[in-house]
Amino acid sequence: MNASSKAAQDVSALMDTMGRAARKSASALRLSTAQMRNGAISHAANLIDGRSDEILAANQKDMANGRDKGLTDAKLDRLLLTPDRLSAIAQSLRAISTMPDVVGEVITTLTPKSGLVIERVRIPIGTIGIIFESRPNVTADAGALCIKSGNAAILRGGSESFHSSIALHACLTEGLREAGLPGDAVQYVETTDRAAVGAMLSGLKGSIDVIIPRGGKSLVSRVETEARVPVLSHLDGICHVYIDKEADPAMAMEIAMNAKMRRTGVCGAAETLLIHKDFPADQTKSILAALDETGCQIRGDTAICSLHDRAVPATKDDWDTEYLDAILSVAQIDSLDQALAHIDAHSSGHTEAIVTNDAKTAERFLNEVDSAIVMHNASTQYADGGEFGLGAEIGIATGRLHARGPVGAEGLTTYKYRVRGEGQARP
Repeated sequence: MNASSKAAQDVSALMDTMGRAARKSASALRLSTAQMRNGAISHAANLIDGRSDEILAANQKDMANGRDKGLTDAKLDRLLLTPDRLSAIAQSLRAISTMPDVVGEVITTLTPKSGLVIERVRIPIGTIGIIFESRPNVTADAGALCIKSGNAAILRGGSESFHSSIALHACLTEGLREAGLPGDAVQYVETTDRAAVGAMLSGLKGSIDVIIPRGGKSLVSRVETEARVPVLSHLDGICHVYIDKEADPAMAMEIAMNAKMRRTGVCGAAETLLIHKDFPADQTKSILAALDETGCQIRGDTAICSLHDRAVPATKDDWDTEYLDAILSVAQIDSLDQALAHIDAHSSGHTEAIVTNDAKTAERFLNEVDSAIVMHNASTQYADGGEFGLGAEIGIATGRLHARGPVGAEGLTTYKYRVRGEGQARP
């Protein structure tokens, strides 16, 4: 047997072992109490705080490797952990632990003519496979949300965040054990061999019930093409901000700047700005100049290039690009209908925002834009599970089935029917 065949066999054996352990742990989690699950998450949060120096040192290894690999500034920003960011991760876990329990919730009760009492009850999905790229916080957030919702998890992060994710995962494992739950309930794939991804997509002989990819187009495309289990997709965020002719200029400036430049590497960052032709030209120029001064490159249509001499002419591909960088496509449009048509043609279905003081225009936008999240007079950077009161998110689902938008603990559940009778037999 050559070396490559031996390596493939080793990865296959590793993943099969992880699958069996996950299935066993899923049964234990399904029967666990909310107090146990919340305790596990809370313990993990305390461990993250207590091991901050160790975790940050691991992150510095990843940052150094990332620089050596030539990662962009935007990708390095997604990878970076700071004391404040690490503290926010711990706080996010605490928020998850204190949220109402979703497992066992009675969604609805039906009482048909037969006299049966039928309850639709929320239950865990089982084992969730999560494949993500360079954001180490996903390890903690995804693991905690799976615990909260009573699911086992197999996490496979990108090689860029390897050391950071291992350090964070250790906190989750110890938190589970401290709470009397199996440490294997959340497992991390400690190999960078891509064969591990293929094994997860196969379903690990029935051990994985759903796959959640969180990353760029190439990752999501591979998962959707190869997966033999259901997929809950988190696609790219080609997010739009539309400044209507009735927008307040100061508000438009604030939202445009924040939506693009607060953090350019997050999926809720605006990638396209649409400005109505009747919005005051001097205010349009001010917004473009302010973006330019903060280091944002403007890629504009003909009208925008005539208003801002540092704008670069936009290409056809720009309107369909998630930059995750200080680059913004900008177009001047003639009407709300044209804005809606542009968004329909180019949006990835993630998040779109309108800035306007016209209530009827806002309602049309909110009702007619078919994206997971639509906003009125708010920055697209609020597209975040924590900001939505979910504690954290496992991703922003952009499909139309099951969960959509920020996916928290509730989105990681399914349901069953409990039926109680008094001896009824169907005639």
